[in-house]
Amino acid sequence: MGWNSVTKKIDSPVLADIADGTHFYFVHSYYVRPADPSIVALTCDYGGEFCAMVARDSLYATQFHPEKSQADGLNLLKRFAHLGNLVA
Repeated sequence: MGWNSVTKKIDSPVLADIADGTHFYFVHSYYVRPADPSIVALTCDYGGEFCAMVARDSLYATQFHPEKSQADGLNLLKRFAHLGNLVA
């Protein structure tokens, strides 16, 4: 819980401005383990690597809270809002 850095696992227009080491705010200590590891978009290491974001087609879900993650989180939300306008 708290501020933790992420590692990018896929290239995606939504993640274009997210660099490895970008910090996001995590509120809970649970996480998902996708059956399909290819949908893992971001990971975090907190005593072990875990999935911090999944992405598949036009579906994106984060374990962290973008709205509480300062400028980087707001940038990610803006890219979510403009998802239809982003070019792969």
